[in-house]
Amino acid sequence: MKKETSIKTADLVNCPVTATMDVIGGKWKILILYLIGNDINRFGKLSILLKDISKQMLTTQLRELERDGIISRVIYPEIPPRVEYFLTEKGQALAPVFVALREWGHKYEISPSEELTAVLG
Repeated sequence: MKKETSIKTADLVNCPVTATMDVIGGKWKILILYLIGNDINRFGKLSILLKDISKQMLTTQLRELERDGIISRVIYPEIPPRVEYFLTEKGQALAPVFVALREWGHKYEISPSEELTAVLG
């Protein structure tokens, strides 16, 4: 017997979960935000820790997160220029989401990669 649901396709278009996933969804954005939230805020370090992401994809994801107001980019006037990324107030509001994901991972014994564990402790 098929379970009846009160959610209709039209409801998903205006759904806050759908809107949120449009901003932070995908393979890389949550990981990028988690790392930036843990003071891993330089492109090179992000690229090393997210070893399977291409530089082009990392750049694209960072630009989208910046466009959506989740992160800010600070360019320091040095030679060579130094760029760092930080969570905005809107991005920091996602902290409980990261805590919940981490707690779920602990509860169900999901282990982080060795590289990530070494960096984040």
